[in-house]
Amino acid sequence: MNRLIPHVAGVFTAMPVMMTVWLISFFPLSQPYLAASGISLLGGALTYGTAAAIVHARYLKKHELTRSEYRYIQKNLKEAKRKINRLSRALFSIRSISLLKQRVDLLRVVRKIYRLAEKDPQRFYRAEPFFYKHLDSAVELTERYAFLSAQPKKSDEIHSSLKESNRTLKELLYTIEQDLYHVLSDDISQLHFELDVAKQSINQAKDLK
Repeated sequence: MNRLIPHVAGVFTAMPVMMTVWLISFFPLSQPYLAASGISLLGGALTYGTAAAIVHARYLKKHELTRSEYRYIQKNLKEAKRKINRLSRALFSIRSISLLKQRVDLLRVVRKIYRLAEKDPQRFYRAEPFFYKHLDSAVELTERYAFLSAQPKKSDEIHSSLKESNRTLKELLYTIEQDLYHVLSDDISQLHFELDVAKQSINQAKDLK
């Protein structure tokens, strides 16, 4: 969930409450200006906190998460975002044109998994191998490849290491693509089910003609 959503909901709910409380306090109740302002601020703060908490609680209920689970996932997503930024910098520091498509594909798939887990935290659990292992491997391997490829003079050993790293990155890209498919497995199954239902409906309609 976008962290701004509870805050925006709180602000939009609190503002009219603050104005209403101030008007009631200042005019009908004849409170001094500062007292009315203080009461309205207190009412607004309480309304803001309540509205934000309700929005957050509904979000957790929708995704069947406890607060501790949500905090745990957000912590891991925050760490993953830093790793993805490192991966992006390393990938685009590699000047090899021949590896351009591979670099773009790797970053695209990595970001896709991250966005899916960010949008629906339950998907994080389906992508645990990616977040705990494969992303780390991609970052470390890419940074090492970028470092070696940037050397002005390359020995036979460096050339050999670069070739081996390139092969491993290709294999890792395939592995991360499988991570993505696993994250989307429920969606794919649901799509197949809906296609079967649609085909059945079409066939039934044809039989009635």
